[in-house]
Amino acid sequence: MKDEHPFEDLLVLIKGAGDLATGAAWRLHRCGIPVVMTELPRPLTVRRAVAFAQAVYDEEHEVEDVTARKALAADVPDVLDAGEIPVVVDPEMEAIDELAPSVVVDAVVAKVNTGTTLASAAFVAALGPGFEAGVDCHAVIETNRGPNLGRAIWEGGAEADTGTPGAIRTPPAGRESAEGGDGGPAEDLTAARVLRAPAAGRFRALACIGDRVEAGAPYGAVVQPSGEKTTLLAPFSGVLRGLIHESVLLEPGRKIGDIDPRGEPAHAFRISDKSLAVGGGVLEAFLHWHFGRSDDSVTEELGF
Repeated sequence: MKDEHPFEDLLVLIKGAGDLATGAAWRLHRCGIPVVMTELPRPLTVRRAVAFAQAVYDEEHEVEDVTARKALAADVPDVLDAGEIPVVVDPEMEAIDELAPSVVVDAVVAKVNTGTTLASAAFVAALGPGFEAGVDCHAVIETNRGPNLGRAIWEGGAEADTGTPGAIRTPPAGRESAEGGDGGPAEDLTAARVLRAPAAGRFRALACIGDRVEAGAPYGAVVQPSGEKTTLLAPFSGVLRGLIHESVLLEPGRKIGDIDPRGEPAHAFRISDKSLAVGGGVLEAFLHWHFGRSDDSVTEELGF
């Protein structure tokens, strides 16, 4: 290899620190690639237990043995030296000139491009629909579940937003798989598992991430500006994988929670298969770019 620490002169800036962004940051960090993330003053992520965005609220947050820490742009080198991932509150990317990243990954997953360009860094990747490789960025990473999940796309864009969350099917009684059987067909709870605000206001939790809730049981409430309170009931039995932070000002339809019918509390605290797949795509794209721009002997050795 070209030296003992091939990534020490690089910095990857990830826009957003939600659960998909966290999968990418976690993968890169575990491979020794310096990563900094940016976030909103009040992150909107729901799967907070597995999102580095939670560091904005708690000053630091650990996901599967990797710690993220809220930081100012000036403190980023010290946080990196401590072996942690800095999370900078910088929704407008005002610190990008000071941070001077070699790589920018747009992981906001807004389904539209909110300002990322090819000129944002030497290499630019983006997650999901709303971007075209070669126009908005150098590579797009597929986020739609299916055979292309996590694939790095170098020409064109990701699949269109389906507007439907990924399928989770609960097995019939007495069965461990979701393939049907003696207990009848597995129930598809895809549409109901994403919990949304019925009105504008503030969310008030009556349960915690990782708690089991029964169908019809209250898990929270939305308190409207008028003081009227709407109690929220679980649409089916399962485990709360995510709940929005109570400080976020809600508008009607805002995603506020995620319930998992499989009923395994540990799933709420582990990076999802989707996030790991997307993170693997970001890592692949980064390595393809990094070693592809290296000297001929290295690129020939690696097959680029």
